[in-house]
Amino acid sequence: MARSAAALTVGVAIFLSKVAGLIRERVFAHYLGNTPAAGAFKAALRIPNLLQNLFGEGVLSASFIPEYARLNERDPEAAGRLAGVIGSLLLVVTSLLVAVGVTLAGPLTGLVAPGYKDDIEVYALTVSLVRIMFGGIGMLVLAAWCLSVLNSHRKFFLSYVTPVLWNAVQIAALVWFGRRLVAGPEGRAALAVEVAWATVVGAAVQLLVQLPAALRLVRGLRPSLRVPSGSPARRVVANFGPVVVGRGVVQLSAYLDQVLASYLGAPMVAAMAYAQQLYLLPISLFGMAISASELPEMARELAGESGAISEAAQGRLRQRVSDGASRLVFFVVPSVVAFLALGDVVVALLFQSGKFGADDTVTVWRILAGSTVGLVAATTGRLLSSCFYALGDTKTPLRLAIIRVTLTGVGGWALAFPLPHALRLGPSWGAAGLTAAAGLAGWLEFYLLRRALTRRIGPFPVGGRASLRAWAAALPAGGAAFALHHYVHLRSPIFDGLMVLSLYGALYGAMALLLGVPEARGIVRRMLRRR
Repeated sequence: MARSAAALTVGVAIFLSKVAGLIRERVFAHYLGNTPAAGAFKAALRIPNLLQNLFGEGVLSASFIPEYARLNERDPEAAGRLAGVIGSLLLVVTSLLVAVGVTLAGPLTGLVAPGYKDDIEVYALTVSLVRIMFGGIGMLVLAAWCLSVLNSHRKFFLSYVTPVLWNAVQIAALVWFGRRLVAGPEGRAALAVEVAWATVVGAAVQLLVQLPAALRLVRGLRPSLRVPSGSPARRVVANFGPVVVGRGVVQLSAYLDQVLASYLGAPMVAAMAYAQQLYLLPISLFGMAISASELPEMARELAGESGAISEAAQGRLRQRVSDGASRLVFFVVPSVVAFLALGDVVVALLFQSGKFGADDTVTVWRILAGSTVGLVAATTGRLLSSCFYALGDTKTPLRLAIIRVTLTGVGGWALAFPLPHALRLGPSWGAAGLTAAAGLAGWLEFYLLRRALTRRIGPFPVGGRASLRAWAAALPAGGAAFALHHYVHLRSPIFDGLMVLSLYGALYGAMALLLGVPEARGIVRRMLRRR
């Protein structure tokens, strides 16, 4: 599968899942808004997400996929045995974690949202939600094993589109119970509990859809916990440690943000979760799509290489990283401009309904604007990390992630509390400071990743001219859309959003074509061929 076709396949699947996720968030906002019940649910969801990311897709992408993809080229039976060992280990570890999590839900909630302890009802609700959601962790981790197998066989669409089902189950629960439960705090708390159970059911559905396809692809699959010395499984497990710690460090950043946000109040935790849904959209659609499709291909570029990497292999890796970065900035730069200049339009279009009012829109926009500081660095950094993983180096991304998280924690505290207090700003500015600090630290991590990778494979451009052209196209397009939004009175948030964002997208595409951006011309050529 060509690199552009693979990335497009992943991108389309992720787009569908993200659309479903945004629909879920809009329905969630309609029934729960920025209420304490919404904050309790978002805080509780953080723990399962943390463990899924630790032992699921991220770890497997970094340690399992490169080894499995290379081995499957030479010996499919051996690759099948490797998949069986890793799947068995994941099942045992996550089962233990689920048991511990259900038992210790109270202390875990105290670690994730210590600021909630001042509100007994919100704290108790969060504990109940944590206990329920832990039931779905094991299924989500095994679904990530299926994703890794499917990706290694270049079967990208199914694995990345199945989250649509997870979202659909939650949407159904929100609508069904939201219309039937009584109004007021008690009804909203009861609705949060029902939706928590829906996350568990959705996780089961997500696993059951992927599992048959993954099992058909793996030859010689046998469950086993044996990890012989010198075996491929031993190499994967050896990389597990640094990757788990690395992912843990990354998740620690989000954990610290939530801990600090909990002292700003449960509504700010909910508002940050809404903003994160939007911030993660370009990271998932473009950063993840391109990085996920490139990782197995980078690993295959190194098949047969041992010891020092040949200059030819280094050149192929440089080309892949450079091409991937050019594609990334074409899509991510307009996202940055849209979130900064038109963030209120985006938030109102997606979330403003029912319990989610105009003031909530402004709050989420403010936090989203802070998030955009590091958006380009976050997406491009994923691509550079994928190259390290293909090289079998999991320790360098770990060391640099530790630096980033340390700076995020210190900077986040400073921008969330002392600075807003000194300037007499409200809690929403503190939440925006948290996200901005993470972005600034992300740029330092990106710089260090690029410098370290240059030492391994030689110098390579990252964005460069493509980035300048993207900014030159996005800024005037954003200015025109901003003027339409603020100086022309339209009918409603939905109508306003559709008109303003359509104008922005059309102008950006036209400007990119005029400036000769290759990605824009490639999209036009593909559209014309399909006709």
